[in-house]
Amino acid sequence: MQKTISTVAALVLSATLAQAAPKESPFACDRNALSPTERKRHFDELGPALHKLATGVHELSDGYEFQFKNEASTYKLLTEWVYQETACCPFFDVAVRLDREGGPLWLRLTGRPGTKEFIQADFGPWLAK
Repeated sequence: MQKTISTVAALVLSATLAQAAPKESPFACDRNALSPTERKRHFDELGPALHKLATGVHELSDGYEFQFKNEASTYKLLTEWVYQETACCPFFDVAVRLDREGGPLWLRLTGRPGTKEFIQADFGPWLAK
């Protein structure tokens, strides 16, 4: 009886720890997270448009910040892109920020160790701003 209780307790503890452990997605873009229409818009329209609109880039210890003009049309494109990007790349920590007094619009991409290297490999042309 004691062994059965220990086995059950171990299984419960194992299940509890598994639920409490943070989920870590692989460093890979899950293109299946988007519908074919969303995928086309994300990669063929939004990404290239935002790359052209970016006015600067700042390197951070755990990622990058991309600067844009503070315009409503750019904000709308950026937030649509962010929503889709977090679906296909859930390992990113993403922040969109508008600086006070009409300052610039910022996209901040950061995350756990390895995220910065992923950005360097996947966003190469964006980093040349």
